Order: sequence, then C-alpha cells, then structure tokens
Amino acid sequence: MQSRNPFFDEAAKVMEQAIGLAQAAGEEAKSALRAQGDRMAVELDLVRRDELEAMRAVLTAEIAELRAELAALRPAGPGPSAPVSISPEA
Repeated sequence: MQSRNPFFDEAAKVMEQAIGLAQAAGEEAKSALRAQGDRMAVELDLVRRDELEAMRAVLTAEIAELRAELAALRPAGPGPSAPVSISPEA
C-alpha cells in the first residue's frame, strides 16, 4: 500500500524546480560564453571556418586560371624559358 506524504511531495517539487533552474542557468551560461567568444573573435579580426573555406575555394580556382594563362603565354619550344619574377607592389 502506498501512502502520500506531503513532505516528500513538497521535496520532490522543490528538487524538480531546482533541476529546471540549474538547466536554465547552464543554457544561459553557454549562450553568454558563446557571445563572449564571438566578440573576442571580432575584436581580434578572426574569420570563421566557413568564410575561410569559401575564400580558399575562390583563390584555388583563381590560381588554376592564372596557371593556365601563364602556360598559354610561355613559349612552346625546347629551350629554357625565362624565369618569371614577381615584384611586390609598394
């Protein structure tokens, strides 16, 4: 036979509320930490991985185009080709 004890019912309700509060506090802390990390990344002028990957893909395609262009400009002959020097612009 099971009896209902008001003390245990109240204790169960309090513990349930405490667990809910702890979970909410954990989520709040996680979002605050994430926001702080995002702010630090902006202040340090860092980029996100997806932006880096997109830029890498664009630059890889551009390099391939430039290599093809360079190959088309090189003389087609058995002699040594002149070295291409790239000077930095000031």
